[in-house]
Amino acid sequence: MGSSSPLPTIEAVAAAAGVSTATVSRVLNRPQVVRQALRQRVEAAVLRLGYVPHAGARAMMLGRTGTIGAILPTVDNAIFAKAIDALQRRLSVEGAQLLIATSDYDPDAEMRQAINLVARGADGLVLCGAGQRPELLAFLRQRGLPCVHVMTLPADPSMTCVGFDNAAAMAQAVRYLLDLGHREIAMLAGITHDNDRAAARVHGVRHALHEAGLALSPQGLVERKYGIAAARDGLRELMAAHPTPTAIVCGNDVLAFGALLEARRLGVDVPGALSIVGFDDLELASQLQPALTTLQVPAPTMWRTAAERLIAALRGEAAPRSTEIAVSLVVRESTGPAAGRAPMRRR
Repeated sequence: MGSSSPLPTIEAVAAAAGVSTATVSRVLNRPQVVRQALRQRVEAAVLRLGYVPHAGARAMMLGRTGTIGAILPTVDNAIFAKAIDALQRRLSVEGAQLLIATSDYDPDAEMRQAINLVARGADGLVLCGAGQRPELLAFLRQRGLPCVHVMTLPADPSMTCVGFDNAAAMAQAVRYLLDLGHREIAMLAGITHDNDRAAARVHGVRHALHEAGLALSPQGLVERKYGIAAARDGLRELMAAHPTPTAIVCGNDVLAFGALLEARRLGVDVPGALSIVGFDDLELASQLQPALTTLQVPAPTMWRTAAERLIAALRGEAAPRSTEIAVSLVVRESTGPAAGRAPMRRR
């Protein structure tokens, strides 16, 4: 075997780009402070020579590894694909690398993954919700590790969060259905155990119905895993209940997609006999027939803001502890007035 060529050095990159080694270092570690034309010249030299900075030396110099960990419940749901895209886009501007782990909605798995990411030098973490194990939260506080909780607004003032009030958002959808004359309203929810967002959405439905003098009956609440087949099964169970619901609110759009498909298979007219509401406003929601009424979550904005909160924390800059993201109801074709009842007019 022939001898391999020596690895390129930072001095070689500087010479090729016609700059100082300090400039190369700034481009690699703090690209946002370097003029675009100069940055592009250095980056071209890095690529041409095949230079890779030593991660250990870089971490020692900066006191950081330049990596951010994000633990998501799953990557099967398009809402979390949007999360990855938004996080990576914003962090890459800062020269940071995003590391992804999944928990499958299991807080013990989430804790293990968080510790693994920290052990591998993650400078900060992005977590979904605020229902983590107390031991994990204590571990992160003890290490002083920046952490942002997304998709929720917890009451704990010590948490940095970017999200929305899940209960209030779902209550908004229920009030809309009440205004359409619906009184037999059911819910196809996600599994609420160990999922604070799913549990809050159920609470929002209960609260809005209670305000109207109604209640969510035991047979009117069905929990299923977030999946099309599970949602179809849940819709069948709800439609077999007595009285039959005239409207169903779903814990997310995936559940609503399954409900719409199963309603069609059963010959249930949507929205003539049954109104269906989702949550998230995934791209497919507007393309279905009928198009899905849903609560729109501006996911790119939410996750990009979460990245900015982490960046500010790593720089030692002041930033809001709590950032609320507006969730709005998008009315489409899957909802309509309750059969035989006039829409209710609020005073």
